[in-house]
Amino acid sequence: MTTFDLAPLWRSTIGFDRLIDLMEDTVRLTGGDNYPPYNIEKIGEDHYQIAVALAGFTPDEVTITAEQNVLTLEGRKTDRGAHQYLYQGISSRPFRRVFNLADYVQVKGASFENGTLKIDLVREVPEAMKPRQIAINAGSEDHQLDHKQAA
Repeated sequence: MTTFDLAPLWRSTIGFDRLIDLMEDTVRLTGGDNYPPYNIEKIGEDHYQIAVALAGFTPDEVTITAEQNVLTLEGRKTDRGAHQYLYQGISSRPFRRVFNLADYVQVKGASFENGTLKIDLVREVPEAMKPRQIAINAGSEDHQLDHKQAA
């Protein structure tokens, strides 16, 4: 069984279109190319890091583009000189890797050392979107109860 029918989710959800589209894309792309290999690590409460193994590439040959909710990583070798390999195990083919980011996840920086590209991500929810306490009016303006006092 290689296909999943996500139609029942469409019938019972409202406003989750983007999430269901991401799930469909993930199912569709699962059997694709796994190059370059990468890790995604949760470092803290709202701090993540993507580590991509890029043996043979230099920082000048890699491009990172951050758009709204999408991080694109592209690489292309510039030195295609005349080499005569007896065996070539280190890939130098061009690649494009796309990561879908959750809302409010921002790219904070990137570093390249020992053949590994590390991209730091942080989720920063705006103050207006964070939960807050709402005062409850008890019928007259003089008797406002705070939700904390009522509990």
